[in-house]
Amino acid sequence: MKAIVYDAPRKFEYRDVDTPKIRPNEVLLRVHACGVCGTDLHVHEGEFGPRFPLTPGHEFSGEIVEIGSEVTGLNKGQRATASTTMACGKCFYCQRGDFLQCENLDGIGVEVNGAFAEYIKLRSDLVFPIEKLSVRESVMVEPTACAVHGMETLDMKPGSTVLLLGAGPTGQVLAQLLKLNGAARVTVAAPAGPKLDLIARLAADDVVAIDRQDPEIHRQHLRELSPHGFDYVVEATGSPQLLQDAISLASRRGTIMVYAVYADAATAQITPADIMRRELQIKGSFAQIDCFSRALAYLESKKVKVDEIVTHEVPLPDYQKALELAWSRKGIKIAIIP
Repeated sequence: MKAIVYDAPRKFEYRDVDTPKIRPNEVLLRVHACGVCGTDLHVHEGEFGPRFPLTPGHEFSGEIVEIGSEVTGLNKGQRATASTTMACGKCFYCQRGDFLQCENLDGIGVEVNGAFAEYIKLRSDLVFPIEKLSVRESVMVEPTACAVHGMETLDMKPGSTVLLLGAGPTGQVLAQLLKLNGAARVTVAAPAGPKLDLIARLAADDVVAIDRQDPEIHRQHLRELSPHGFDYVVEATGSPQLLQDAISLASRRGTIMVYAVYADAATAQITPADIMRRELQIKGSFAQIDCFSRALAYLESKKVKVDEIVTHEVPLPDYQKALELAWSRKGIKIAIIP
């Protein structure tokens, strides 16, 4: 089969590799599509702990073409996706039930070969059949699962005001989940363009265009929208400066959630006395491990709409083009089509 294989950071090839041979508890999936995520861009740079040689890609769906002898409840020909995080079940955190904090956590497309390939093998217990989603919509199951975990982490009180910084693919989902789960008002700040336009139609009550040349313009606009600050501020851009803004824009006793994937070496300045005096909470949200079924419920019921989020489809041999589109921030979500 053909696959994208990284031998080291920034060094990849589109090459022939052996089609994976499945074990009795595994299935073989023919990949229909796999989204390009911000995590994939960090993996390209050698960040986020990738294990080389590696085929990245973790936002995928496809068709089951082979089933192991011990697998039950799945059938050849079914369309399916899969959860991508795997805990060891034995370490200190797993023994406490904190499986997402597993000390030996493996992730498909980071430590284990992913879906920028024609086929991927999967543990059957990670596989979820898809019944009502198009190929484009199915690319968004994993990002939606991560957003569902983010909502659990945020633990938002009903009737709250929320500021979401960023309108990328997961931001589009987060904004909808915030409205569905009790936010009285959702404000989204992001650069002007198609992403901000779409989120305004899907969920946001207010949108504010981020001004990179003069940030004080959008800061002032946000202060005018919520003079006492926002009860919850979700930072979903990966910008250290916007994280600092998030803290300043939170209300007293407000909550800031760091949701974006940051560069490993990124730092932000905070004022501890300010956090103490205003009794702020700062939370982090990382990936997911048990949210796929709920993500599918949101998507297949159309409570969360993602049909407009994939804006580019790129053939697997043109993977470099997909990277360039992602870096240039053109469109919203790029999907690799093997």
